[in-house]
Amino acid sequence: MSDLFVGLDISTTASTAIVINAEGEVIARASGEHTLSTPRPLWSEQDPREWWTASCLALREVLDHADVDADAVRAVGLTGQMHGSVFLDHAGDVLRPCILWNDQRTAAECREITDRVGASRVIETTGNPVLTGFTAGKILWVERNEPDVYQRIASVLLPKDYVRYRLSGVRAGDVSDCSGTSLFDVARRRWSDVMIEAVGVKRSWLPEVFESSEVCAEVSQEASGVTGLRPGTPIVAGAGDQAAQAVGTGIIDEGVVSCTLGTSGVVFAASDEYRVEPEGRLHAFCHAVPGKWHLMGVMLSAGGSLRWYRDVVADSEVAAATRQQVDPYDALMEQAALAPAGCEGLLFLPYLTGERTPHADPDARGAFVGLTVRHQRAHLVRSVVEGISCGLRDSLELMRGLGIATRVVRASGGGAESSFWRQMLANVFGTEIATVSSADGAAFGAALLATVGAGAHDSVEAAASSCVRVVDSIAPQSDRAVYDAVYQRYCELYPALRGTWEK
Repeated sequence: MSDLFVGLDISTTASTAIVINAEGEVIARASGEHTLSTPRPLWSEQDPREWWTASCLALREVLDHADVDADAVRAVGLTGQMHGSVFLDHAGDVLRPCILWNDQRTAAECREITDRVGASRVIETTGNPVLTGFTAGKILWVERNEPDVYQRIASVLLPKDYVRYRLSGVRAGDVSDCSGTSLFDVARRRWSDVMIEAVGVKRSWLPEVFESSEVCAEVSQEASGVTGLRPGTPIVAGAGDQAAQAVGTGIIDEGVVSCTLGTSGVVFAASDEYRVEPEGRLHAFCHAVPGKWHLMGVMLSAGGSLRWYRDVVADSEVAAATRQQVDPYDALMEQAALAPAGCEGLLFLPYLTGERTPHADPDARGAFVGLTVRHQRAHLVRSVVEGISCGLRDSLELMRGLGIATRVVRASGGGAESSFWRQMLANVFGTEIATVSSADGAAFGAALLATVGAGAHDSVEAAASSCVRVVDSIAPQSDRAVYDAVYQRYCELYPALRGTWEK
């Protein structure tokens, strides 16, 4: 059998394992689900041990399904949800549930860290403001609110790095994922002494950091027994989910941008140099490609807003689709297509769980604005999709302002499966929207990084060039002019409503 490579993605919803060959062909895939806990409003947690259980299940199933001899697996690549904080004691045991990327409890701690360092110095050093989803504020929150846990901390790891620890016994991280901690010097691709001192973190708590395609660990004898992987199988450092997704969709060079339509929405652009948005409205992270960086805008409730509409408002449409064995989202898109572009003045703000880009505001809230008796359900659902698309354009406009060209946007994620939504994005963005051959996103990117670590490809650029293929492209149509006007009105809503949310 030819050489094979495994990509393992620890997302919020599931651990997903895929097996590919050196040409990028996906041989098999398998998943194990995760559960989510929201013990208080705007809190979001998961048990890291559940990730490990689900990862073991996915790895064993994917190897069995593909009838893969473990000796054929040359390397494993890891990716996963970013920013989650896993606290371990000296024995490597989990001290408390992981505080996730979309948890909003640390606003006060983030302000305090910013005041200690200075807002401009924070952005200059880390490429980002200190945000509620990032690691630094969570460490300070645990110190203030759970001192018994804080006193026992020996390690702080990101989600995929906890799974690596269970696979190998090695504490390691990569430059892209560690960029989202508020503890990392992004320009120099190393931990920041300034930020570590400001938060009061012990340097020994933090893992050694590697470039994404570097081998940093190997599968242990113990992990081999529960995963089916061969002991000694190399593990590359991997990448945060968005950087891995970028590798898996070929977002390597400037001018090619990605838009991921999952629960959250992400606009991602590669950069050949370290660029920082002066107000910190875009994330500036290390790319999974050595010597490159990326800019990223994040909407917290993209597909999440459409799912809210499906679950709360569209009960009759969902019931009808279920009876007809039609995907409810396909039914909603068909309904949205019945309303005109711009929804006759109806606008939707997708801030259902606060927002990150361009408004780093945990208090921001969703809204329908401009409702009249003329509006029907088709207008409502289309306005949700239009609002999400306008919110994503916010990120694209900030990137354009920093000199990033946007020749083409490659769309991925569940929302990108809809040709209706892809056409809307082309019209709202004013750019060509393309899709690529792999539907496995971050897991595929992690597997490509494993091919580089194992020497099957000379570089990340070579791996992406060989294995990522464009399969579809949609150009902007006449609705572009309508959406330019809609976008301008959309931009006026946040400042108009912000005072209401603050109260």
